Amino acid sequence: MDAQQLIKEQVSGHPVVLYMKGTPQAPQCGFSANAVAMLNACGVKDIFTVDVLSNPDIRQGIKTYANWPTIPQLYVKGEFVGGSDIMGEMFQSGELQKLLSA
Repeated sequence: MDAQQLIKEQVSGHPVVLYMKGTPQAPQCGFSANAVAMLNACGVKDIFTVDVLSNPDIRQGIKTYANWPTIPQLYVKGEFVGGSDIMGEMFQSGELQKLLSA
């Protein structure tokens, strides 16, 4: 299976998907750590995470999939939400909490 097909299956098969560097228990960059912290603060229990550092095809493929150059990337119900900066803005305004509780 190619990376684009795998990403499509991951994004459509789970309600909340975070492509990140590292794991939620051991993030490998500050942006990924912030993304996980925001999701936890929103009370999300079932986060499907993908460590892009362990798969170079996914690491490059996710950038193409969303046409977004940076990681982490958050998907909710199959839709691309954004990266760490957008998540932060949405969290501050309460929009992220609303999206994740819907």
